Amino acid sequence: MTTDQYYTIKEVAKMLKVVYLTVYRWIQAKKLIAIKAGKQYRIKREDLDYFLRRNDTI
Repeated sequence: MTTDQYYTIKEVAKMLKVVYLTVYRWIQAKKLIAIKAGKQYRIKREDLDYFLRRNDTI
């Protein structure tokens, strides 16, 4: 069993020091992969790491 770590949009925004809407827009533009759980999005740690490696100018 794997223990994947997931973050909310709010947690990712706080980590990257950007506003909530910026992270939401990245998800909508398919730049950041997120899973929709009900009405909320969850971002997998691996997907966030990949996004950061690809976009090192954040």
